[in-house]
Amino acid sequence: MQRFLERHREQVVGVLSGFDRVLFRGTLRSLAYAAGFDKFLTAHGVLYKDFGKFAERLSMRVKAHAKQIAEQHGRPWIYLQSSSASKEDVARRVMQRDGIQQGLVCVLRCVEPCQSFEIRKNREHKQLELVPATRKCLFLYFYFVDREFGLMHVRLQTWLPMPIQVCLNGREYLACRLDRAGIRYEKRDNCFVRIDDVPRAQQMLNDLEQRNWAAFLNAFARRLNPWLSRDNPLNLHGYYWTIRESEYATDVMFQSPAALARIYPSLVQHAMCHLNCQDVMRFLGRRTNSRFNGEATSDVKHRIEGVRIKHWVEENSIKMYDKQGSVLRVETTMNNPRRFKVRRAATRHGERCTAWIPLRKSIADLRRRVEISRAANERYFEALGVVGESSPTRHLIDPVSRRITRDGRPYRALRPVDADEAKLFAVLLDARFLVQGFRNKEVRARLFPKVGNDPQSRKKASGRITRSLRLLRAHGLIRKVSTTSYYRVTPAGQNLMTTALKLRDLNLATLAA
Repeated sequence: MQRFLERHREQVVGVLSGFDRVLFRGTLRSLAYAAGFDKFLTAHGVLYKDFGKFAERLSMRVKAHAKQIAEQHGRPWIYLQSSSASKEDVARRVMQRDGIQQGLVCVLRCVEPCQSFEIRKNREHKQLELVPATRKCLFLYFYFVDREFGLMHVRLQTWLPMPIQVCLNGREYLACRLDRAGIRYEKRDNCFVRIDDVPRAQQMLNDLEQRNWAAFLNAFARRLNPWLSRDNPLNLHGYYWTIRESEYATDVMFQSPAALARIYPSLVQHAMCHLNCQDVMRFLGRRTNSRFNGEATSDVKHRIEGVRIKHWVEENSIKMYDKQGSVLRVETTMNNPRRFKVRRAATRHGERCTAWIPLRKSIADLRRRVEISRAANERYFEALGVVGESSPTRHLIDPVSRRITRDGRPYRALRPVDADEAKLFAVLLDARFLVQGFRNKEVRARLFPKVGNDPQSRKKASGRITRSLRLLRAHGLIRKVSTTSYYRVTPAGQNLMTTALKLRDLNLATLAA
């Protein structure tokens, strides 16, 4: 995103990247699937016909424990008639009314859909069986003003298998850290419009990436679920923690709302008119080949806080909006991490090795999740860096339109608007190659799909691609990834190839205007 920051350096006062909202989910793994739940019932001598009474007894204990916590702290015990009511709004009203600065704010109760189990009759085998089912049960929402994380909440399902969720806000965490450090700042809603010491604030926000989350989350779980105590008869082994949803935001703070207002309409227009679905998938590191059968969409909404543009790629998204007038925020929301990859130890053909495998929801892959989200935000800003570009296209095209010599070897000039080279540019800019890069055989498959399995034709096509990649590498448009057979497009190559493709599609009427 350096290109964007360099362009607006006179108006930008700081950049802050880090988690906005993070939703952790705790699961009792031994109870989360039908076979494990069945073994759990068997271990405690519970017959299928007694399942309802057994589960109700456990649920009543959870409710009674929650009510006891509310009474001990003298806080409201509130039942909400509708599950669509904003729990956070209710909690904030209670917090402001009672002047709560720290500790429990209230405990809210609400009936909502849940994932559980039920006993059904198998007509084919003429016996009862335990099957997963969507039901409704009472959920408990514990709202706290935490010393570290400010206003946060814990959501506990009272019915088996009793999953739990912990929702935190990274900006609230940073505000608490800045207060304790004595660093002055101005915070509006959920963003900072000014921080006196931005580098130190960034270090504080980065601490969330290194935190021992399991210990922190388990402390809340043991406090709120009475069946996790050491002397409980259920012998539960604690929660397995995953990240159900994460929002990672990069905020560019401008000197004034007027400074951002001057460029924001152009940014929105560029994002809607020039960032197509392949660009959006490139930001999120997603493939666009035949293996992708999902949906990529973009939309613009005018909200009270400002204009928001959002791009969806299946379950994950990236959005841009102006916060509080003077903050430009780009935010990546990850709901399904398995769309991305992480390089770690795995088992292949019975042997241990290191490989690229789907990213897990587990908190163990938190750092990789941060890396992907931060890179997506930076790529988005990099794409916005061309807005208002006044540099003539000849500054890009002229250098590659001359013969050059590299390491004593001559290379011909490129023909950027030539049909054959434009076709190669389009393949190399494909979003599928953004994260891991591309190899000769992948480019060959796209440029020469009719070659098939004929060895001689494949060798000829492969040699042609090799010479083309060598030429682009000599001109600095691509680079080789060390210790691999992969190549990646350089920033200079990104600018040149994109410009060349747009020149070919430019309307003559636009040029004559």
